[in-house]
Amino acid sequence: MGYDDVITHLGEFGRYQKRIYYLLCLPAIVCAFHKLAGVFLLAKPDFRCQLPHEDAATAQFSSLPHEKWSLAYPPDSVTGKASTCEYYDVTYSADYLNGSEPFTQNGTVACSAGFLYDQSKYLNSAVTEWDMVCNRSLLSATSDSLFMLGVLLGSFIFGQMSDKLGRKPTFFASLILQLIFGVLAAVAPEYFSYTISRMIVGATTSGVFLVAYVIALEMVGSSYRLFAGVAMQMFFSVGFMLTAAFAYFIHDWRWLQIALTLPGLLFVCYYWIIPESARWLLLKGRKEEAFVIIEKAAKENRVEIPSEIYEQLVEEVAEKKKQDELTASQPAATVFDLLRHPNLRRKTLLIFFDWFVNSGVYYGLSWNTNNLGGNQLLNFMISGAVEIPAYVLLLFTLNRWGRRSILCGTMLIAGVSLLLTIAVPSGNTWMIVACAMIGKLAITASYGTIYIFSAEQFPTVVRNVGLGASSMVARVGGILAPYLKLLGEIWQPLPLIICGALSLTAGLLSLLLPETLNKPMPETIEDGENFGKKQEPAISAEAGSNQELKGMLNQS
Repeated sequence: MGYDDVITHLGEFGRYQKRIYYLLCLPAIVCAFHKLAGVFLLAKPDFRCQLPHEDAATAQFSSLPHEKWSLAYPPDSVTGKASTCEYYDVTYSADYLNGSEPFTQNGTVACSAGFLYDQSKYLNSAVTEWDMVCNRSLLSATSDSLFMLGVLLGSFIFGQMSDKLGRKPTFFASLILQLIFGVLAAVAPEYFSYTISRMIVGATTSGVFLVAYVIALEMVGSSYRLFAGVAMQMFFSVGFMLTAAFAYFIHDWRWLQIALTLPGLLFVCYYWIIPESARWLLLKGRKEEAFVIIEKAAKENRVEIPSEIYEQLVEEVAEKKKQDELTASQPAATVFDLLRHPNLRRKTLLIFFDWFVNSGVYYGLSWNTNNLGGNQLLNFMISGAVEIPAYVLLLFTLNRWGRRSILCGTMLIAGVSLLLTIAVPSGNTWMIVACAMIGKLAITASYGTIYIFSAEQFPTVVRNVGLGASSMVARVGGILAPYLKLLGEIWQPLPLIICGALSLTAGLLSLLLPETLNKPMPETIEDGENFGKKQEPAISAEAGSNQELKGMLNQS
């Protein structure tokens, strides 16, 4: 007897659960706004150094025709394009600018008068306002990197809060912080306050999205958890695409940041709609509050819960408390338990590498759409749209084809499609975009698979520790991903080639991991060490079923 049996009596996905579930999916859209906003907030348009003869009040990017750039700006030794961070030290008279040969004998001068930006695509951005170009170009990537550091810190902070203080208080605390610092980022007077505000917003995305995810998954039956988990990710993809729609209509970066933040106000009313997790209340011994929520759900679903079920729940909670006290007196499991044994260590390191690659490549591709060429908004929209078929693929294949097959197959497809950009002729933009989007679709499917596959590999006694460590390694990939954009300025396909090489390598190495579909989960360290060896001993028959695994995974 357990809370899952209560869900069975209520209906695994009854009217009450559907109403709460779909309401909880909506905050995923706003979290996507914040995670992807950096593409437009920190957009880097074409620019050039203002020349000495130009008046700062009237000079524009187009004031100097592009065909005259060779007279003012030296060629870059790496890209061969005009290096607009410096200019020739000459007198820019009308006669000189009407000539055809640059005067290079006096050398060059570093830009000091300021920069002129192309406003045909972006009216402005944080990059243009604070001149994050040339020797300051690392600042924009560092801002996005610190945002992802905030996501990492938020997963720790709000994860602990949700377990100790409850899901509902944590959700609303992170939501209010997200609103406050989202607006502060929009009105920040300089780079430092903007970046700190964005980092805190990044932390709150973990609180809002992950806590909503947990509440939603804890109230549906085990047979619906795979669908519920994947469908919520689809709402994130919808938010991905809607970010481009906001950017299409709002061209000022400060107003764009405010517009992407304010929809979060709609979710404040959830305080009177969304209940605390009944499962969490029971684990904390607050059975009366839990029973009220269960009764309300039963009434809306038009079912009745037998009184003996409540009695059994009370007994189960008391037994669970005793087990927790016994567990607390024993040494806590650490990630080092996964590294002490050779087979388990090999699998753990492979899983860590898969997480690192999936996160790095996913965000690297998502944030690199401005470097692909063509219509940047359309590229971004397509990058979000391809995630939908990726998740649909998982719904129909994850329990049929096997976890390893899908993980390896999708990563190999991503790797090959991205590496093919090497052979794309220069200037053939649509082929580069097509290869990048195939890679994005494949890596999205892979990212969705690695969650379940990892949980099935780790033994029960260290599963949460293993998943937590994997998530941390993934965030490291996300923290490094923004710097890939800078490589695209050297050679357009370079970020795609790096992502492709990583994906292909991780896909091939994943073949060394054992398949887990329809296999009992390892319970002990010994089970985990033996799982996947050529001669596998029988794993504990008391291991959870595949359906129970999905529930555990999604709650983690």
